[in-house]
Amino acid sequence: MNRNAIPEVDLHRLTVEEALARLDELLYSAYSAGYLWVRVVHGKGTGALRLAVRRELSKHSLVKGFRAGLPSEGGEGATVVELVGR
Repeated sequence: MNRNAIPEVDLHRLTVEEALARLDELLYSAYSAGYLWVRVVHGKGTGALRLAVRRELSKHSLVKGFRAGLPSEGGEGATVVELVGR
């Protein structure tokens, strides 16, 4: 991973099951690399993927917190995640 950029994953066009697997991979790889923040791009659409992602984040052991993206980060089409520290 590029240490100068926030790691991210784009979940567009994935099923919820596929998206959650990719999300889990991102969280573990970012945590292992020492990152404190990641960005998850899920799009706006119907909101089903956003809800599934945020539900998963709310119970994930590596997640300290999360918020909707700012307009420059994708707004409601993205979620910015703070990881637990080491």
